[in-house]
Amino acid sequence: MRTNFLSLALLLLLVLPSCNQAGKDHGSSSKDLPKIAIAGLAIESSTFSPARTYADAFKVRRGEEIFNYYPFMAEDSSARKRANWIPTLRGHALPGGMVTRETYDSLVNETLQMLKANVPYDGLYFDIHGAMSVEGMDDPEGDFIEKIREVIGTEPVISTCMDLHGNVTKKLARHTDLITCYRMAPHEDALESKQRAVENLLDRLESGKGKPKYKAWVPVPILLPGEKTSTRIEPAKSLYAKVAPAANQEGVIDAAIWVGYAWADAPRNHAVVMVTGDDKEKVVSSAEELAQSFWDVRSEFEFVAPVATLEESLDMAIASDKKPFIISDMGDNPTAGGAGDVTWTIQRILDRPEFQKPDGPTLIYASIPGPRFVKKAVEAGVGATIDATAGANVDSRFAPPVRLKGTIKAIKHGDEDADTEVVVKVGSAHVIVTKRRKPYHHESDFTNLGLSPREADIVVVKIGYLVPELYNMRGDWIMALTPGGVDQDLERLGYENIKRPMYPLDKDMEDPDLSARLIKSSDEI
Repeated sequence: MRTNFLSLALLLLLVLPSCNQAGKDHGSSSKDLPKIAIAGLAIESSTFSPARTYADAFKVRRGEEIFNYYPFMAEDSSARKRANWIPTLRGHALPGGMVTRETYDSLVNETLQMLKANVPYDGLYFDIHGAMSVEGMDDPEGDFIEKIREVIGTEPVISTCMDLHGNVTKKLARHTDLITCYRMAPHEDALESKQRAVENLLDRLESGKGKPKYKAWVPVPILLPGEKTSTRIEPAKSLYAKVAPAANQEGVIDAAIWVGYAWADAPRNHAVVMVTGDDKEKVVSSAEELAQSFWDVRSEFEFVAPVATLEESLDMAIASDKKPFIISDMGDNPTAGGAGDVTWTIQRILDRPEFQKPDGPTLIYASIPGPRFVKKAVEAGVGATIDATAGANVDSRFAPPVRLKGTIKAIKHGDEDADTEVVVKVGSAHVIVTKRRKPYHHESDFTNLGLSPREADIVVVKIGYLVPELYNMRGDWIMALTPGGVDQDLERLGYENIKRPMYPLDKDMEDPDLSARLIKSSDEI
């Protein structure tokens, strides 16, 4: 009996250390894991639109529900097991007009209170867009991260992920330690980029390396719309192809190029390059090389698709035998910051005699907000005739509300963006009217309303460059230069506060100083 007991004890001594180690490897020993918070607000908002963005426009996740936004942070994921996560508040909204100060303050203050409840932290994942405009502020994201530092202190490592159409000020660069952004436009790598930001943070904390030794920041005086900088085509395709090799060097953590956001008028609105890492020479030289590469091709950027006036676009679409012929109504694109209710385009479509007969070219227009029109349509029901106006409730600078007299073909309730959608047939045009503005990016957005976009002669969408699903569906495509809060003709916008000179507004400007500025971390100031 004594011999069996000693054998068992010896066996336990041999097995227990490996069991304990396995527990650490799989995250079961939570006291040894880094404690990391999650926070962020994401929206791009035009200062050239009269629209305002209020709290109800933000889809806010709090606490554990934040994990549902990140597939790579599912409960059984590696990332989830490698840290004690403290998710606070993450909110995002459709692009739109400036965020009201009250909305900004309420969301930021709620985030700060949630952060205070669980200090101290080892790190924080900061998930933002980077192009939020707020009433009375020039640098909302810089202000936000500065306030976060006041709560969590200077020691925690902050890793920030952004849209490449965001803006990086010195303040934002100073208070974040790790930073990255998307490398594709359209943003097919959005989740991949967010995961990279999280992995970078975990790696630095687990290795004990903590904050990078160097952060190189290079402002590049270029301001271009996304429709000219798509990574599907040159020169952005080759420019962004240089980012990963720069980031993958030994001694470099990450590298990024921000195109910036063209439809806001503040000093921060311009392109930026940032590289972070521990090898000073590589960090600096990589940042300067990427910035110079951007500057060298500045005159080569062109629209991702042919552009024309609306009348020319309609002429081409009517004459084409390719279905569907998609026309981008660019100036009021709700996914770039337009109000979404400019009626200038739909009014001109309905004025064309070709679309005034029921047997004319089939056209789908997506979309125009009109809450009063929707209410009246719901009361009348499918199949009824309606005669009411829609649009221009927010942005009436270019055209008044449009009169829509036709037959109600469909009514759908419960959309997460539009709330209620109505399809009214006016002549040969099917016009989608929504209670709240909505982008139409998926084929199901149309088929759920009984529409067949692939069989339509013409589809007009309030968008800039086509998102992948629309792009793959197109028979042909033209981008129409239409007016609105995100007008693609930047010279018509009337900038007053951006830094000048700025290319291409100042085409003959001298070559800028593209030397890297080494940014001190918040704990070094």
